[in-house]
Amino acid sequence: MSSDRPESLRRELGTFDAVMIGLGSMIGAGIFAALAPAAQSAGSGLLIGLCVAAIIAYCNATSSARLAAVYPASGGTYVYGRERLGDFWGYLAGWGFVVGKTASCAAMALTVGFYAWPAQAHTVAVAAVVALTAINYAGVQKSAWLTRVIVVIVLAVLAAIVFGAMGTGRIGATVLDFADTSLAGVLQAAGLLFFAFAGYARIATLGEEVRDPARTIPRAIPIALAIALIVYAVVAVVVLTTLGPTRLAASAAPLLDTAQVTDVWWLEPVVRVGAVVAATGSLLALILGVSRTTFAMARDRHLPHVLAAVHPTNAVPHRAEILVGLVVSILAATVDLRGAIGFSSFAVLVYYAVANASAWTLSPAEGRPPRIIPVLGLMGCVVVALALPLSSVFAGTCVLALGVVVYALRRINGPDIRE
Repeated sequence: MSSDRPESLRRELGTFDAVMIGLGSMIGAGIFAALAPAAQSAGSGLLIGLCVAAIIAYCNATSSARLAAVYPASGGTYVYGRERLGDFWGYLAGWGFVVGKTASCAAMALTVGFYAWPAQAHTVAVAAVVALTAINYAGVQKSAWLTRVIVVIVLAVLAAIVFGAMGTGRIGATVLDFADTSLAGVLQAAGLLFFAFAGYARIATLGEEVRDPARTIPRAIPIALAIALIVYAVVAVVVLTTLGPTRLAASAAPLLDTAQVTDVWWLEPVVRVGAVVAATGSLLALILGVSRTTFAMARDRHLPHVLAAVHPTNAVPHRAEILVGLVVSILAATVDLRGAIGFSSFAVLVYYAVANASAWTLSPAEGRPPRIIPVLGLMGCVVVALALPLSSVFAGTCVLALGVVVYALRRINGPDIRE
């Protein structure tokens, strides 16, 4: 049996669980896939792009953490924008998150497919989505435990790559060449690498399922981000200095190529398995976050209200999870991986721009961050989003415009769509 009445979700997650969910989103398929396209854009300048992405991510994380402490409810920036800037901006953030992260879910599913069974990548991708949707349906605590296991495995694989490469003696800073690095290339690389950083928002979207959210969320977000940044920086330096910028840019699987250079016979299959596990971890947390934002928007009638139901036994928004799983399965069976990543990056940067604008309005009594943080975050999101490939900017703009049209039509049909 299930309930049609919106209810509060059960608070089960502590700081450690929240950090693990954030790490499961960040330390995932991005590190296995984002380095090569970033090198194509900026060469050795991808290291500068990584720093730019980290600065933007820090500003976004700080703004999100302060807002989440004030508004510990499911929905993340959808809730913050609505409460601080007005109903439209909350809706725009929620729309951007749902459509952007749905595309990201498809990208992660396809990453699982291409590493696990390249000849049947789309079939494997759909199967992964169905399996993880079922796990999320069973309850958020079970998802948190699985995420812990995945994070440990991925960190072990990345450590093996780093130490294996260091043992070859082939690492050398002399291969780095910043002569042809351009500002446009660095900004585009930052946008591509930001795709891998963006998972900390998953902590904020679980606001109704975290114990003592005013204390837990502000602690969990920066901890998860700091750990992810250290891991990404070490791996990026090792891969870049081992392969060199030219070979890295041409690589379809840079960490796998790095493993082959080490001549450690067992490292290549370990990296393949690690990539599948990493993408699975990202996909698990992404489906979790998108379903919670869908639930929050349905509760406020921005989406069909029937999606706001909470399962009486598992205490999860089961209808929202089923819908998200269905849509992602369709995309995973049909879309192109690169297109999904570019579109997702643009939409999610819009989401974080609204988060920073919302944080600007906080008062000192509400824990307002230093003014420079939301300013840098907002400007960074806008600049990096516009620096992405033109096709991604165009597609993202069109889909966001579609969301605005839907919002306008609903306003015409009812002045207050939350009543």
